[in-house]
Amino acid sequence: MVSGVTKDAILEILDFIHKAVELINDFEKENMVNTLLEARKEGRRIFIVGAGRSGLVAKAFAMRLLHLGFNVYVIGETILPPMNKGDILVAVSGSGRTKTVVTVAEAAKSLGAKIIALTTYPESPLGKLADVIVRIPGRTKLATEEDYIIRQVIGVHEPLAPLGTLFEATTLIFLDGLVVELMNKLGVSESELREKHANIE
Repeated sequence: MVSGVTKDAILEILDFIHKAVELINDFEKENMVNTLLEARKEGRRIFIVGAGRSGLVAKAFAMRLLHLGFNVYVIGETILPPMNKGDILVAVSGSGRTKTVVTVAEAAKSLGAKIIALTTYPESPLGKLADVIVRIPGRTKLATEEDYIIRQVIGVHEPLAPLGTLFEATTLIFLDGLVVELMNKLGVSESELREKHANIE
């Protein structure tokens, strides 16, 4: 059995995700699901963007959308068609201020695309650009007091998960849950997903 600070950190992350599930708005989730399903039905393209670890989470979601039969692309990859009016941009940024993500969202908006934002801060620049917002709880900022001893004395206790880990882990779990709902609504089985899985790995 794993022990020590590793175990403590794992349990803290799991506890946070468990609490976050109760805080994610069901209407926002439904809005995202319906927007994606409508785009799929109309043959619209889905573009995915995120930076750093949030970008990796976004790519994992893109892979599952591909398995579900969506016409999906990842911003920043070499194979990328033009974005058209009515296409969808799914943007992942805990702070909602990541420059590369906001810049892409601004460009998408100017082209008439719909923007789905997953962020902790709906009032952020990304949130203000979005047509659909799903607020994902998470810690995305460092403490203003850098000295560990001073933080302990004044009662500021940082979580064991550094930087944006809580947002990234929560977003990954949320999107994996969303994939299952999309499977159910589309009537797609796991075996059908497997048929669209890469076979030259």
